[in-house]
Amino acid sequence: MAIPSGATEDPDNPGWYTWGDMPAGSFAAATGKIIFRPDGERRAIVRMFPTEQHLNFGGSLHGGAVMSFIDMALFGGGRCAGMAEGHYVTLDCATRFIGRGRAGVPLDAHVELIAQTPGGHVFLAGTCSQDGDTNYSFSGTLKRVRTPNAPK
Repeated sequence: MAIPSGATEDPDNPGWYTWGDMPAGSFAAATGKIIFRPDGERRAIVRMFPTEQHLNFGGSLHGGAVMSFIDMALFGGGRCAGMAEGHYVTLDCATRFIGRGRAGVPLDAHVELIAQTPGGHVFLAGTCSQDGDTNYSFSGTLKRVRTPNAPK
C-alpha cells in the first residue's frame, strides 16, 4: 500500500487522500472532487461525487463521465495499490455498464493492481459501486513513459 506522491489527506474525509483541485477549465476538472485510499494488498478505492452535471438525458450518470472517472481511478487507485512511481499514459480501458449510476451518491471505484512488468506496463481491474450496488466493471492497461508531454 502506498500513498501517491504529492497527495495530502483530505480535510473533509479523514483517511482519504487527494491531489487537490484539477486545473480550472481542464477536462479533468469536470469530474469534480476525487479522493482515494489504499484498501489492502494491491487494492485501493477511488471516490467521485457525481452531481446533476454528470447526468445524461435519461437521468443516469453519463457514460462519458463514468469512463473519464474510471480512467482517472486507474491512476490514483494504481498508485495507492502499489504501482511504481512515474508518469503513465492509458493504453486501453474497457468499461462494462451493469447498472444506472445516480447523482448525489458517491461513486466508488474498487481498483485492483493485477500485474506490472519491468518494462512499465501496469494491468488493473475493478468495479464501481454506489450504496453497495455494482454499476460498472472495468479493466485497463497503463504504460510508464519517460517524460510527460510538455504543455504548449
